[in-house]
Amino acid sequence: MQQSYMSAFFKNFLGNSPEWYKYAIIAFLVINPILFFYVSPYIAGWALVLEFIFTLAMALKCYPLQPGGLLAIEAVFIGMTTPKHVLSEIIINIEVLLLLIFMVAGIYFMKNLLLFLFTKIITRVKSKTAVSLLFCFAAAFLSAFLDALTVIAVIISVAVGFYSVYHKVASGKDFHHDHDHTSDNELAELSRNDLDDFRAYLRNLLMHAGVGTALGGVCTIVGEPQNVIIGQQANWEFVEFAIRMSPVTFPVFIAGMLTCVLLEKLKWFGYGAHLPDNVRNILQDFDEQESKKRTRRDNLKLIMQGVVGVWLIVALALHLAAVGLIGLTVIIFATVFTGVTDEHQIGHAFEEALPFTALLAVFFAIVAVIIDQKLFSPVITWVLTFEGNMQLVMFYLANGFLSMVSDNVFVGTVYITEVKKALLAGQITRDQFDMLAVAINTGTNLPSVATPNGQAAFLFLLTSALAPLIRLSYGRMVVMAFPYTIVLTIVGLLTISSGFLTSQTAAYYESGLIHHHTVDEAKEDPAGH
Repeated sequence: MQQSYMSAFFKNFLGNSPEWYKYAIIAFLVINPILFFYVSPYIAGWALVLEFIFTLAMALKCYPLQPGGLLAIEAVFIGMTTPKHVLSEIIINIEVLLLLIFMVAGIYFMKNLLLFLFTKIITRVKSKTAVSLLFCFAAAFLSAFLDALTVIAVIISVAVGFYSVYHKVASGKDFHHDHDHTSDNELAELSRNDLDDFRAYLRNLLMHAGVGTALGGVCTIVGEPQNVIIGQQANWEFVEFAIRMSPVTFPVFIAGMLTCVLLEKLKWFGYGAHLPDNVRNILQDFDEQESKKRTRRDNLKLIMQGVVGVWLIVALALHLAAVGLIGLTVIIFATVFTGVTDEHQIGHAFEEALPFTALLAVFFAIVAVIIDQKLFSPVITWVLTFEGNMQLVMFYLANGFLSMVSDNVFVGTVYITEVKKALLAGQITRDQFDMLAVAINTGTNLPSVATPNGQAAFLFLLTSALAPLIRLSYGRMVVMAFPYTIVLTIVGLLTISSGFLTSQTAAYYESGLIHHHTVDEAKEDPAGH
C-alpha cells in the first residue's frame, strides 16, 4: 500500500533519526516563535541555546548541522538576530574557518608519513606500557601543531589496517586475498581469543591517543578550533599563546602521561591488554612485506612530507602568516613534492573538515543570537563579582561542565565573546581578561574528555567504522575516559585555584617572555572593524 505524502515527508525529514528526535526538533521549531513573540525574547533566546546544545549532545542520532541549522535559520527569520550580524561573526572568526578548511586538508597529504610512524611504534616496541605512552605522547605532540581530528583519523587508519590484516590471516587467507573483516564467520575457533585480546589492545591505544590529542590540543593556538578564536580575541600569536597556557598545560601534560603509565600497570578501567604473540608475528610479517614493496620514489615522498612538517612547525612558531594560510602552503608544498596533481585527489582532502566548517558557521549564528539577546550578560556579571583566583575557577568549572555535555568549540566561542564585551565595556582590566582567556581555554579542553560530546576527536572515533569492530561503545568510551577526566580536571583546577597560574604569569611578565596588552588592542577586532 502506497504511503501518504505526509508520511513520506516525515520519513524524509532528518532521514534515519529516531522518531522521538524528529518530534523534538519539530516541537522546538513550533515553540520558539511563541516564546519570542508572546512570552519573552530573553527566554526564547535561552530556549534556543538549550535546544542547540541538545542537538550537539545528540550528535550520534543526527549530525548537528541539519537540526541546529534549522533552529538558527528560524532564529534569523523571527528576528532574534540578523543575517548581517551572523556574517559579521563569521568574518571576525574567519581564521578559524581557514584553519579547518586548509590545515586539515594540508595534513591529509602528510598521512603516509604519520601512518609510517605509528606502524613502526606498534610493530617495533614490545612493551605495552611504552607503546601506550608513545601513542599518547605522539598524539599530543602532533595535535599541538596539526589538527586533532586528522591525528585521530590517521591512528584509526593504522588500527583498521592492522585489524583487517590479522582478521584476514586468522580466517585462513594470505595478505593479498580479498576479505570482509567485518564478519567473523570464517574465523578459526582458536583465533577468536586472540582477536578479542587484539580488540582490547586497540581500544587501549585509541583511547590513550584520543586523550593525547586533548593534552596537546590545549597547548597551542592551532590545537583546537576554539583556541584560534580565543587567541584571536586576545591578540596572541602562536608562541605567546603557548607560554600563557603553560602554567596549566605543562602540569596537566605530565599528569596525563603518568596516568597513562599507571592505567597500564594497574590494568584499571579496561586498560592493560597485551598484544598476543600470534598477532604481533602476523603484523611484523605484513610490515616487512610492505617495506620491501616501497620504492625510492615512495621513500622520497616520506622524506618530503617530513620536510613539509618541519616547515609547518617553523611557520607556526614564527607566525609567518595566519594559521589557515600556513595550512594552504602545506597543501601546495605537500602536493607539489609528492606528485599529486589530480583535482579529484585534492578534493578528497577537503571532505573531512567541511561538514564541521559548515557547523561552525551555524555556531556563529547562535553566538549572534546570544549577543543580540544579551543572554549571558547576567551570568558573566555574576561570575565577575568573584575576585582573584576564585573568578578564574568559576570560569574554568562553568566551561568544563558545559563542554562535557555540549561541544567545546561552541562553549569557548560563547564565553570568550562575552568576556571580550565585558573588557570593552570597562567591567574588567586587560590583564584580567588575559587570565580569564586562559581559564576558558583550559576549561573547554580538559574536562571535555569526559564524553564523546565534548571532544570532536572522540566523537569522530565513536562514529568511525572501527568502533564497532573493536567493540568501542559510547558507555565503554566514557568509562575508559573517566580516570583521565578526573586527573586532568583536578590538576587544571589546582593550578588555577592555588594561584600558580597567576604567579607564573607574573614571572613571565617580569622576564619579558610576554608583555602586557592594552584595551585599545582588543578594540581592533580580527576583522579590522
